[in-house]
Amino acid sequence: MRTEPKLTRLDRVFARLDREPERPAHLDVPKMSRHRIVLLAATLAFYGAIVWAVIITSWLVRLDWQVMFFRPYQQWSEIHWFVDYYVVLGQRGPTAVMVAAWLGWRSWRQHTLRPLLALGVSLLLLNITVGAAKYGMGRLGPHYATVIGSNEMWRGGDIFPSGHTANAVVTWGILAYMASTPRARRWLSAVSAVTSLGVGMATVYLGTHWLSDVLLGWAAGLLILLALPWFEPLIARSEARIFDLRDRLRARRSRTASAAVPAGAPHVVVTPLPADREDVAAGSPRAPVYLAPGPHTARSERTPTSPTGSRRPPHAERHPRGSASSARPLTGG
Repeated sequence: MRTEPKLTRLDRVFARLDREPERPAHLDVPKMSRHRIVLLAATLAFYGAIVWAVIITSWLVRLDWQVMFFRPYQQWSEIHWFVDYYVVLGQRGPTAVMVAAWLGWRSWRQHTLRPLLALGVSLLLLNITVGAAKYGMGRLGPHYATVIGSNEMWRGGDIFPSGHTANAVVTWGILAYMASTPRARRWLSAVSAVTSLGVGMATVYLGTHWLSDVLLGWAAGLLILLALPWFEPLIARSEARIFDLRDRLRARRSRTASAAVPAGAPHVVVTPLPADREDVAAGSPRAPVYLAPGPHTARSERTPTSPTGSRRPPHAERHPRGSASSARPLTGG
């Protein structure tokens, strides 16, 4: 009996991807247009202006302290429970899992790994840029501030820029970046902007970030989304290498399987003996019957086998012929 090779879960996923080997024609990969470059330059200038305004302890730092002393979590305490849940939309772990699940489904439907690779590149850029800025400037948060009116820079903190805000901009903005149509991109861009704006305000409400932290977090996340088209060639090369590695592994596995089972080898079929044979001891090995290759074998082509032992049941009073005990004694008459 011939059996098909058992496919692994990864093989089944790639089999789904192979249903449509070419990228669908309606998918649009964003390009680094002149409009995008202008937005990137303006966002970068805004980023530098926020950092400079905090370093020189300008009016922005005074506004930070005024908002902190206002204590929004006490002024509007009735919405505290809602803000505690809403701020989770900016945490790295939950948002990455939710967005990765959606983009994984998109990868399966569109037969491409580009959505997941774009998410991985954007999160990697987010960790590098935002992490370096946090630990490089070392600003303390409102709950750990030491001197009233100071900018709290270079004191061992990791609050500037806001990681929650930047993460919300990138993770929810990548959905708009991967949209298939311009209309869907516009709608998803508006939804992601409102979501990230709410996450930033939630951190200010809870007192975990200064207002300037949130402004810089928005700029940091937007810079990553605007610069992502520059990494599209890298994403395309990575996808091609992954599929090429998959093809080589499949070819090697097929060669190994064909070498292990040579063509035309006879198949061994174990046939059980009839259960009504009393002379076959229990547990005795069963003789294999060798058949010719192929699913069907004619009766004349099978190797004849003879059952061991005799079908005649043993009898206590019978003796073999020619034995000494079989001679009858002579009696006188």
